[in-house]
Amino acid sequence: MAVLPAAVAPAVDVTVHAADGAALAAYVDGPDDAPVTLVLAHGWTLDASAWEQHAQALAADGGVRVVRYDQRGHGRSEGGSARPWSIDLLGQDLAAVIARTAPGGGPLVLGGHSMGGMTIMALAAADPGLFAERVRGVLLTSTSAGQLDPRGRKDVPLRLRAIGHAESAFFAYCSRTVRRSERIRNRLPGPEGRLNPYLVKRYLYGPDAAREAVLAGARMIHDCPMAAVADWFPALMLHDKAGALDALRPLPVEVVVGTLDRLTPVAHSRRLVQELPDAQMRVEPGCGHMLLLERPEAVTSRLRDLCGQAVPTQ
Repeated sequence: MAVLPAAVAPAVDVTVHAADGAALAAYVDGPDDAPVTLVLAHGWTLDASAWEQHAQALAADGGVRVVRYDQRGHGRSEGGSARPWSIDLLGQDLAAVIARTAPGGGPLVLGGHSMGGMTIMALAAADPGLFAERVRGVLLTSTSAGQLDPRGRKDVPLRLRAIGHAESAFFAYCSRTVRRSERIRNRLPGPEGRLNPYLVKRYLYGPDAAREAVLAGARMIHDCPMAAVADWFPALMLHDKAGALDALRPLPVEVVVGTLDRLTPVAHSRRLVQELPDAQMRVEPGCGHMLLLERPEAVTSRLRDLCGQAVPTQ
């Protein structure tokens, strides 16, 4: 994993209240007077610490203020009363985070991993004016504009459709039995054992991923409340913003994906680039879905470029 700069000030904790009153935990790195604010949204079953080393590296440069936050129901953020959960709801949460942490009207760069990228797409579809007025760049990594649910799709092999039905039934059961499912999970081997990191690496990382990177992801996933694990799954399957991303077309957009991504394969990134023909796509060889932890410099470098472009030259 990348080495962090020395003497980085600790992040400032900020509480953001969503439209339904849910308290969302946000963390701010970097100077308040930085010329650009970067807002980072994490993926399903993770939390804001997934972006920690990227935030600290960028804030240490002095020219970027970085905001990262725990998505609804993850980390220290409340689940709130709004139901059912949806990716559109996450887009509203992102709008609340921006309004609370970057209200001044200055330039913004947005970055999202997996469900976090979908969150940005939802906000872009709902509030194109914000993107026209303030957003100066977007990074989308290991994400998709839709078509994640294989059920009922004749173009998908029968085996994958069967797996989709099994996954949906499993997460529906976990949603109905959250407390029981939490107890069962707590009895299973955790990240400090051998089996858990092995499975996490097998399905979410490339074969050469560093053990520290795998453990970081395994711990976040293990700590994610079962309610978030179960109840966000159907929202991901329903996510569909294909054809609704016009607000992103004029902007610098970076799309980054790993060749071994099982959850949002390279084909999903290619569809994004087809819809956003001026977007730049980078395929990282040998990386899985947890690209941002497995090869953080590939993400940080593109965020740094986007933030540099966002500041008008004097």
